[in-house]
Amino acid sequence: MAIQKPEGTEDLLPADMRFYRTFVDTAFNVFGKYGYAPIETPLFEQTDLFVRGIGEATDVVSKEMFTAISAANMQKVLAGEKLRAKSRLSLRPEGTAGTVRAIAQAGLVGQGTAPVKFTYAGPMFRAERPQKGRLRQFHQVGVECMGADAPSIDAEGIIMLMRFYEEIGIPMDKTHLLINSMGDEHCRPEYREKVRTYILDHEDRMCDDCRRRADANPLRAFDCKEEGCRAVMADAPKVTDALCDECKSHYAQVKAYLDAAGIVYEEDPTLVRGLDYYTRTVFEIQVDIEGMGSNAAIGGGGRYDGLMKEISGKPAPGFGFAIGYERCRLALEAAGAATAVAPACDLFIACVDDSTRAAAFPLVQACRDAGASAEVDHQSRSLKSQFKLADKLGARKVAVLGPDEAAKGAVNLRDMATHEEEIVAWTDLPSRL
Repeated sequence: MAIQKPEGTEDLLPADMRFYRTFVDTAFNVFGKYGYAPIETPLFEQTDLFVRGIGEATDVVSKEMFTAISAANMQKVLAGEKLRAKSRLSLRPEGTAGTVRAIAQAGLVGQGTAPVKFTYAGPMFRAERPQKGRLRQFHQVGVECMGADAPSIDAEGIIMLMRFYEEIGIPMDKTHLLINSMGDEHCRPEYREKVRTYILDHEDRMCDDCRRRADANPLRAFDCKEEGCRAVMADAPKVTDALCDECKSHYAQVKAYLDAAGIVYEEDPTLVRGLDYYTRTVFEIQVDIEGMGSNAAIGGGGRYDGLMKEISGKPAPGFGFAIGYERCRLALEAAGAATAVAPACDLFIACVDDSTRAAAFPLVQACRDAGASAEVDHQSRSLKSQFKLADKLGARKVAVLGPDEAAKGAVNLRDMATHEEEIVAWTDLPSRL
């Protein structure tokens, strides 16, 4: 049997890749208006970065990370030798931890400096059970802002994200913005203990994972997909009832900014997100579109004021979010919105017969050198077949080159939209495109 792609992965063929690039370019253009500059970090990092940043008790770290190991280090592991920290590597399951590490390592955030705003795009890796909209290699576009704890940063980021969804074509009347506050290091410990006690009081109705979470990470029980657990947690203590005065004020100001911008949202006191580093504001965008199934969430994020200290030892407030590309593509397809981007071809040179192919070759090169996208037949197709190929490539113009045209040093240039034709000299063709 021929070798197949790994389970839980997709090939981005040219049509898919064109839309993916449009998706990323649109995001970068929208986010750039808010001061976010592009950054790219490695696909793999030291495993300790994710353990310390995301949380050892999270499903992402405990169950879903892929280990990256060299053949030489594999031999050491098999021999019972313990690897040094710098040799323990994992493929990135998300983009925040690596970006914060890069900011810390470059010393970009310090006392008195302006907030650092970065945006990124690329593949992430999680060893999940593959299903529609949930892959082992998937793509995210994200942003991170470090160095500012103002609620206006949170609101600005949420507004920016909603503007992107509008720009890419997500139906806004089918979109729901959920928000919550998870408190901070002052008020959350007491709340975690209340939830822990509640879970233990109802452990006979909870799944095995949630019973284990009671000690390690009780708030994660709010995100359990088991119906029994969801029913129990519906009556659990709510974090919004346990917020300290500062967290209450921060949350109120975020909502006030969203109200002023006309952003419609729904408060969800059970929203906790999936990673340990979140503090205060958390949010998630869901779509209500038939055909999405359990893949309603297409993006989300929040504030993580303790992550920089966890990674570098130096505190700095942070905020960010990530957009799931595959989820957004599913939402667009389910809503009947276009996800295809036509190939760009300025010119196709069609040869009437083999006698003109030698002249066509340098002509197409001259057009490319002048900055145009140009193609020519390489398989001695008939003229009719060449026009079909030009249509398939999305050519705006077709230059027909026959013996008569070649004798004059010219082509018969046809506009494929208007069907107008004109004779154009070879020397003038590049400038006419």
